Amino acid sequence: MTDIAPHGLHHVTAVASDPQANVDFYTRALGLRLVKQTVNFDAPDTYHLYYGDAAGSPSTILTFFPWRGVPAGRQGSGLTTATAFSVPPESLGWWQNRIAGMGVEHEGPRTRDGEEVLTFRDPDGLVIDLVAAPGDARSGWDGVADVPAEHAVRGLHAVTLSERLPDPTVELLTGLLGMTAAGEDGDRARFAMAGGGAGAVLDVAADGRAKGLQAGGTVHHVAFRVADRATQALWRSELVEAGLHVTEILDRQYFTSIYFHEPGGVLFEIATDEPGFAVDEPLLELGRSLKLPPWLEPTREQIEASLPPLRVPS
Repeated sequence: MTDIAPHGLHHVTAVASDPQANVDFYTRALGLRLVKQTVNFDAPDTYHLYYGDAAGSPSTILTFFPWRGVPAGRQGSGLTTATAFSVPPESLGWWQNRIAGMGVEHEGPRTRDGEEVLTFRDPDGLVIDLVAAPGDARSGWDGVADVPAEHAVRGLHAVTLSERLPDPTVELLTGLLGMTAAGEDGDRARFAMAGGGAGAVLDVAADGRAKGLQAGGTVHHVAFRVADRATQALWRSELVEAGLHVTEILDRQYFTSIYFHEPGGVLFEIATDEPGFAVDEPLLELGRSLKLPPWLEPTREQIEASLPPLRVPS
């Protein structure tokens, strides 16, 4: 399958609690753009919030299901335990000062996998890494007044999977998924897609802890990029033939998706780059109002009544 291997991360989806606190942190503290305000298509009484660069480009996207009242999750094996974003190398000190000035506890910067990394947690405890990544040509989002464009978060850099038994996961990554080994650092091993670099890296950490609990402040799933639905269909056929339980191709309005679990239990998604977030609203208006797919529009009134109001940055 290496000829059609994923060409990087598409998005990461996590679980939050209060939607307003989530919007405030990611748009104001981290300076990401809210590119889509919609609902969880499988549970439409809950928001699905997407953050990214100006257009919500694949490899820049972090999304959330903010379930009000959700209990806190527990980090451990079988989960994605860190989500890393890239920033320009000269900006890491600026981000450390910004995070500290907001009263957010942090660790580092420290060297890991040959990179300088600053680690902190969002209001629900989700672990976020900022990585000094030279050569990342993505521009990020420059629409936040107190985050200068030269310091803006560029996009996703990597994710970390914590595995009690890493070998079966590594076999899937390097075999069926066509990733290449890209180095080790202690109990961590790095794997690259499409040559590696920011947005195309996955780390596997050996983790002897008990199985983690997926709830508030944890990652729900990790999505990888493919160009189009035809390529996605090839992937589905290959994964099914290999004995994995894979969903049908699902319409997520802004991309189509298939889902399956890797051997350690982490939920993987393969998502298309097409059609993108401007399919139902102009680029300049992204994220300002609630958007629903056509099949949910007939119940808009009931859905809106079930959702708390959101104050969205202009």
